[in-house]
Parts: sequence; structure tokens; C-alpha cells
Amino acid sequence: MTSTLIVTTINGPNDVLHALADGAKKENTDFIVVGDRKTPANFQMDRVRYFSPAAQDELFPQISQLIPWNHYARKNIGYLAALASGSDWLVETDDDNYPIEGFFQNPDKLAGVRPVETEGDWLNAYDCFNPDKDVWPRGYPLELLAQRWQNPVQYGAELEVEPCLVQGLADDNPDVDAVFRLTRQLPVVFDKGVKPIRLNPGNWCPFNSQNTWIRRDIAALAYLPSFCSFRMTDIWRSFVAQRCLWEQGEGVVFIAPTVRQERNEHNLLKDFEDEVPGYVKNNFIVSLLTETTLVGDYSSDITRCYESLVKAEIIPAKELQLLRAWLTEVDRLA
Repeated sequence: MTSTLIVTTINGPNDVLHALADGAKKENTDFIVVGDRKTPANFQMDRVRYFSPAAQDELFPQISQLIPWNHYARKNIGYLAALASGSDWLVETDDDNYPIEGFFQNPDKLAGVRPVETEGDWLNAYDCFNPDKDVWPRGYPLELLAQRWQNPVQYGAELEVEPCLVQGLADDNPDVDAVFRLTRQLPVVFDKGVKPIRLNPGNWCPFNSQNTWIRRDIAALAYLPSFCSFRMTDIWRSFVAQRCLWEQGEGVVFIAPTVRQERNEHNLLKDFEDEVPGYVKNNFIVSLLTETTLVGDYSSDITRCYESLVKAEIIPAKELQLLRAWLTEVDRLA
């Protein structure tokens, strides 16, 4: 099966992008870079399909006009370009994640996958990979951190699965929230020998857009919302995607690290500010999505989920116009 790697950047070619391009060439993987208005106008790389702002407007005019500029959600254009090229898998990362062993390996079929669950609603998948520090993923409710040990993870028998959505972890500088970064020490290293896990329906864990495989048939769920905090766009996407997957008996698979992050420069207090909507709303959001009635069709179900978020005034109504444009493009390219 074919795969396309998608990255968005406001930077020029850097060491990470060159490492990704080298790996993509070696593994016969298509590589798309989505630019923004802050990206250098002379961006040029070998072995990369670069989509400038002008190219985005030309190829996907309706949705390109609706997605805000200078926003991470421009990555949606890359997903559509990958679908247009016929790719079976969308694989995404960021321009500060170095690929390590296993990154370019298509997860068409995974052996030794362990179903996991807890008696609570939330499961910290990071705990399952023997981290060398107490750590949690960005998006995990802070108010539940101290309680998670009351609901230990229960493991089922190993299975061979054909996953539709796979989240790989990141070593050294994993995807954690600003509270962790302001109060704890890095790096964090996970056990790469741990076998994959799959969350059972009913157990939530945030996943991000930094090391993620999305199979073509669920491409509708790749949608990154535009009209929310930059630090929440992929996290809230993950909650919607999980709720839609459960309706069809699917779940998210987490695997040991296949990238190593050397994080771009961030203002941690600005990150904290941008993450506040998640700190105060994430637990409520999953309760809301749990109560949302779905019908077992990805396009219909993602729409119902976002309608619930709009009704609860978590996301503004203009998100629905963009979502409809997204689904129109996905259906056209399917």
C-alpha cells in the first residue's frame, strides 16, 4: 500500500525536513510540504512536493479560502493533495521530528497488539510504554492526573489487527502540555520494545498530529478544525475521531516511538495560554461527544460531532461551513 508524508511549515528547509526527504526517497514514500504565508517565498527542496499559498488556492480554491492563513490547519490541504494522488495512507509529522527506526513502515497489519482499557473514562497511553518519568499526553485532563492510578490499565490477549489510525510516540521531547514543560524535566524516553496497544471503545486518550497514520477510508476524520486554539486543533480532532471510530467498532492504536523530537522554539507561557481551553473543557467535550447520537457513517458522524461542539459554544458556527467544504473534497477524491 502507498503512503504520503505530510508536513506543514513556516520555516525554510531544515535538517529535519532533509532527513524526512531522504527517508521518504529511500522508502518510496511521497512527501508533501504545505506552506503558509510566513513560509519563505523561495522555499525549494528536492524530493518534495511543495504547495505554496498560490498553489493551494489554485488546486483547492473553496477550502483554501476558508482555512485561516498562518494556521496549523493549512495541513488539511496536504491531506487532500495526498488523497488526490491516490495514497492509501496519510502519514503526518512536524518539521521538528526526526524519523527513527520504523517511521516509514506502513502499519497495514500489526501483530502482538494488546487491547487495553481501564474502569475510568480516560487512559494514559504513555503509561503503557514504560516512560522513564511520570508523563501524560497533551490534552489529558489535568484534574484527573492524580486519580489515574486508581484505575490501572487492563490488558487483553495479543491480536493481529489491520488498524485504520495509528499514533506513534516521540522520544526525548514528546507531545506534552505546557504544565508539564513548566514544571517537569526533559528528556523523556519510552521503551521501544513495548508492543502496540489498542484502546477499547469507551476509553479516551488524546492523540496528536506529530506522528500519525490515517488510512484512506477514514480520511474524513483527519480534519483539523480551524476556529479553535492552535494548541487544541489536533487534540479536539482526536476526540471527534475516536468517537466516530467507536461507532464502527474501530479504535486508535498506539505504538512505541518512531520519531525523536528536537522541539522548535516555543514561548511556554503562550503555549499555556493557548491550552487553557483544553484544560477547562476537554473532560466536558468527551462527555458531550459520548452523548451525541451517531449513525455509523464517517461523514455524517463527524458532522454530528461538530454540531454538538457548536451547540455547546465550544467552537463557532463558521467551523461547520469549513467542515462541509472539507467533506465535499474528501467525497470527490474518494
